Amino acid sequence: MIQSVDRAIRILTALQGARRMSLSELSAHLDLRPPTVHGIVRTLVSHGLVVQDRATGRYQLGPATLRLGNVYLDTLDLRSRAITWAEELGRRTGFAVRVGVLLPGEALGDVVIIYHQPRLDGGRYMPEVGIVIPAHASALGKAMLAFLPTVADPVGTPLRGMTGETLTDPTELQGVLAQVRQTGIAEECDEAVLGESGIAGAVFDSHQLVGAIGVVVPTTEWPVGDAVAEAVRSAARTVSRELGATQWPRPASE
Repeated sequence: MIQSVDRAIRILTALQGARRMSLSELSAHLDLRPPTVHGIVRTLVSHGLVVQDRATGRYQLGPATLRLGNVYLDTLDLRSRAITWAEELGRRTGFAVRVGVLLPGEALGDVVIIYHQPRLDGGRYMPEVGIVIPAHASALGKAMLAFLPTVADPVGTPLRGMTGETLTDPTELQGVLAQVRQTGIAEECDEAVLGESGIAGAVFDSHQLVGAIGVVVPTTEWPVGDAVAEAVRSAARTVSRELGATQWPRPASE
């Protein structure tokens, strides 16, 4: 690991979570000396990845991070292949659709939403591309965790609770993931956000797991019927086939 690169990434990650931080706050958060942090921050500022507020002196993410994000989305095969089938899944079920990828991190990582298809019944909605959800608390995340070659099993260490319904027991989660491997479908009810539930299926390419697609269901309309589950299963299978997968779901390789 290259230390300077690691520190730069940690600074960007800290600013992502806190939005705006002073030099002293960044130093304390990273447990590094202020001169060390200042040198890295100034380098990031010169490339537009970080900007400094002149009034407060605090730092925040810069516009170049948006450019990087857009390039990532534009070159992501999963997203381009999934858009058509996400729209079809939305029409078949009447629900909003999300496509996500797994972001490694603490515990079991997070899901990052790379495409969002709103419900077709109109109404106001917030753009969701880029939002992050703990993998163990989402249907998308469980759909992917079930098919990883290895899944960390922090026995005795409760997972992060988002609501009172979040599955936080690692042993219980392993049982849920085993069931997902049997059915190809993962579910969650009120685990990440109260009032929001979901069902999702993993997506594969010719070699490996690449993401997941699923529907977002208001808890007032939960549980969903078999037709919705089958529509999600069909969408995940079809997107996988377009990405070169010859089997769905692919067994988690050792």
